[in-house]
Amino acid sequence: MADDGSSTRTERGGGWLERLRARMSGEPQDREQLLEDMREAASRGLVDADSLEMIEGVLEVSDLHARDIMVPRSQMTVLERDADPESLVPVVVESGHSRFPVIGDDRDEVVGILLAKDLLRYYAEGGPDEGGPRNQKNFDIREVLRPAVFVPESKRLNVLLKEFRKNRHHMAIVVDEYGGVAGLVTIEDVIEQIVGDIADEYDVEEDLPIRREGERQYTVRALTRIEEFNEYFGAEFSDEEFDTVGGLVAHAFGRLPRRGETTRIEDFEFRVLRADRRRIELLRVVAPRDATPPAEAGGD
Repeated sequence: MADDGSSTRTERGGGWLERLRARMSGEPQDREQLLEDMREAASRGLVDADSLEMIEGVLEVSDLHARDIMVPRSQMTVLERDADPESLVPVVVESGHSRFPVIGDDRDEVVGILLAKDLLRYYAEGGPDEGGPRNQKNFDIREVLRPAVFVPESKRLNVLLKEFRKNRHHMAIVVDEYGGVAGLVTIEDVIEQIVGDIADEYDVEEDLPIRREGERQYTVRALTRIEEFNEYFGAEFSDEEFDTVGGLVAHAFGRLPRRGETTRIEDFEFRVLRADRRRIELLRVVAPRDATPPAEAGGD
């Protein structure tokens, strides 16, 4: 009995050692080799494509800094501390954001963060004097401001994500070496570097590449063909060099733009609503005139 147990343990131990030796002999020597091993595993069906992309994102995050993904200062949607109260709600509604840096005398003086829900709750409850649903004259933005978090441009994203989670913050103001505001970064921006783009309220149905949002304002999928865009808006963009609206917009920037950036091509304004590391996904288009969809125009 003792011999049998000893033999069994020896066999088990030998198998474990063999597996250990096999793992050690093929141990990746650097990150690039690790990625090659993971890509090979994906090609063999051992790891699915989404998991591989997330692993690549995790490794990339440790190399990226706040400056690499921040919304640049010029593209930040901010609210002025001393602005008339009635001018705040349209900015909040138009932008679609949930958090806004509030500035003092200039963009380098960020005095706090306003949450859209706090502004809307304030108006719904009628302000401190309960004077009614639109008691604007009593509104003081200072009463609802949250403290702003500041981080240097050089802050590594993996460290920033850890701080976001630990302190339950969702937005940070990025400052340069002189203390000036360089941009802003959100926890969603960091997470998207790992998991890819996160769907939001700007999603467009697969069978609806162009959707009217308001007078002269539309959301347009970047993969919409230029020919279709021209037909819808009565535009005359050439499709000889690019097939899609996303290609046209990227060419206008001369690079892959970040979310929130805006460019003008002829009489059309294009704002990037969604984009990842590889492509533009969704655009907001402000047209020079209200457009009638071809199907509706044909029915008249």
